[in-house]
Amino acid sequence: MKQWYEALFENYAESYDRETFTRGTLGECDFIEAELSADKSKRIVDIGCGTGRHSIELAKRGYKITGVDLSVSMLERARQKAGEAGVQITFLQHDARKLPFEGNFDVALMLCEGGFPLMETDEMNFEILRNVRRALVPGGKLIFTTLNGLFPLFNSVEQFCAAESSNDNAAYRQNSFNLMTFRDHNITEIVDDNGNKQILDCNERYYVPSEITWLLKSLDFVSIDIFAARLGEFSRQHVLTKDDFEMLVIAKLD
Repeated sequence: MKQWYEALFENYAESYDRETFTRGTLGECDFIEAELSADKSKRIVDIGCGTGRHSIELAKRGYKITGVDLSVSMLERARQKAGEAGVQITFLQHDARKLPFEGNFDVALMLCEGGFPLMETDEMNFEILRNVRRALVPGGKLIFTTLNGLFPLFNSVEQFCAAESSNDNAAYRQNSFNLMTFRDHNITEIVDDNGNKQILDCNERYYVPSEITWLLKSLDFVSIDIFAARLGEFSRQHVLTKDDFEMLVIAKLD
């Protein structure tokens, strides 16, 4: 039986590219480039690359990118878009829990919940981080976004999703946040690229900053900075608060 995240992205690539949260690509890549000091020699892996929006934009700027995703249809769309943009990117199908890389990259990106923290257990989510760490060289950098566990303690996830997705194809209802597991369960309704309605029983793990810090320290990351993740405006100046839905994490190996 397919997990919800497998079913969601099975036939959703074109619809995905029309979602509101995909509109921040340029600003987000500006931040990534600044974090890399515009060093085009850096080898980058984009984990959970989806339709390749960050990979393609960074490739346009001269970076060498490998994009990884679980979904065949998302990768097909990414290859199509890369061809149209005239850039060369290696796109590979892999499960982020079982990446084959070992010291192959200087930088790992994992944006817009690209794999982490969608898995059904905490152990699986941690395995993704472990695989990312293995893929990096000494001194490598990880830049990722994840759901902010402070948000649902003070705000309604259901109201936030309804407001943010009002113009999108996806609709969310029956959100239920579990204080013991920090998981939000919800019913997500989408219309796929063939016009078929899909109803998915989803659950996602929210993390508080101290958890993320502890998990990364256990994997030998020595520099860990956490900020608010704002659409198209990633910045080290944005202090994370209880009202930020996502957090931006920047971690570096020794």
